[in-house]
Amino acid sequence: MIFFNKDEQLENLGLGILDATWAAFGTLARNQIALTWVVYDPPVLVNTGGALTPKAFWDHPVRGFTYRGVERIYPASVVKLFYLVAVNEWLEKGMSQTSKELERALRDMIVDSSNDATSLIVDILSGTTSGPHLPTGPFETWKYQRNIVNRYYQSLGWEEMETINVCQKTWSDGAYGRERAFVGELLENRNMLTTNAIARLLHSIVGGVAVSSGRSQAMMALLKRNLNDLPTDRDEDQATGFLGGGLPKNAQIWSKAGWTSQVHHDAAYIELPEQRPYLLVVFTEGKAQAKSRDILPFVSKLVAEAIASL
Repeated sequence: MIFFNKDEQLENLGLGILDATWAAFGTLARNQIALTWVVYDPPVLVNTGGALTPKAFWDHPVRGFTYRGVERIYPASVVKLFYLVAVNEWLEKGMSQTSKELERALRDMIVDSSNDATSLIVDILSGTTSGPHLPTGPFETWKYQRNIVNRYYQSLGWEEMETINVCQKTWSDGAYGRERAFVGELLENRNMLTTNAIARLLHSIVGGVAVSSGRSQAMMALLKRNLNDLPTDRDEDQATGFLGGGLPKNAQIWSKAGWTSQVHHDAAYIELPEQRPYLLVVFTEGKAQAKSRDILPFVSKLVAEAIASL
């Protein structure tokens, strides 16, 4: 069972938003966008610092809309959300120890989307390192260790996690050596996520039930974006050109974006003044879409307007 209830009102609004988006962006094909949208009706049980037990939180119904939400898509840096939660689980269970370098890498991985920081995080999670090719036996062991994050998400028993793959580092130029062998000749072992899987993980973080209440709050602090204080010296600030770009300045947003020359994605939890909070994950694929800094803000603006109509 998907974690939210499908809802006719949101279905109508969601399909209308998609139709408007396709009308506005002629190069965007029907199979080049995927979307999951979850609305938190009152009483709002998210972003409360984990006021509910995990059971009470998961038993509380929420409604949502999804379009191609089960399609496996290369997530780019949105996968860093999954490494963020996994590291916190490892720390909570004593499988890793915190350090200044780990804290610095976690911050840089989420706040700045650093691939170098992510490399360290994946090494810490898996007990492996990058390097030259390995002989068959050691390489089999290395690959088994690298799949530990996949095994963790499978162990949660969430239907949305059954098809995901989260075992690869994120690269600026690409993988080399054993990393290149691990991703596969045809990149068949690259990271793959669905917007539904991301929505469920983000839902658990904003609900305060990802790992623990305190750790969920610490993760939320890293994901917070200030729309009034965006850096002007960088092309990518994870808000401009993404979901935050379609919101009024008095909105609050917690998000993780991802982009390459082929994809342009964002996953966000959003609060607008006097409105229902909501969660929105939008993935777009294709070279033209990846270059566009207008599609995600356009969708985000329409969703914000739809929220005001509820």
